[in-house]
Amino acid sequence: MAKTLQEGDAVPDVTLQGPGNTPVRLRDLLGDKALVIYFYPRDDSPGCTVQACSLRDQYQDFTDAGADVVGISSDTAESHEKFVAKYRLPFRLLSDPDGAARKAFGVGTNFLGLLPGRVTFIADREGTIRYAFDSQVQVKKHVTGALDVVRSLTGQGGTPARPG
Repeated sequence: MAKTLQEGDAVPDVTLQGPGNTPVRLRDLLGDKALVIYFYPRDDSPGCTVQACSLRDQYQDFTDAGADVVGISSDTAESHEKFVAKYRLPFRLLSDPDGAARKAFGVGTNFLGLLPGRVTFIADREGTIRYAFDSQVQVKKHVTGALDVVRSLTGQGGTPARPG
């Protein structure tokens, strides 16, 4: 596994499966807004549901601050569609079935290698990583820390708070 991307690194040029199994090139989502990219272990698991619903509940704050949100896991597009519908998630979930995006971002596994890692990245409009937060258990800090960073990037806040 490659080293986890850090502040200053470029967003890798990876293509994932979007809704309906349509290809989505991650770098194509950059340009108009900052991008919150969060890797999570599994649809509909307790921690992942808390994280997704926290992002849902603050999604308008993210868009108002000039960012969009994308979630990535190895679950299928069909699983994502059910997860999105069940919890009324307003953002896109992308499938990484072969782990290419996870590998490109350097997102490993946690808990004795049994669970895919939970890492959140913020990329600016140019595709440079401005924030990376890795924690399997501090689920809500992914959301609050990311929003603070987005606001600081877009001039809507002060110095970003660093969770952890």
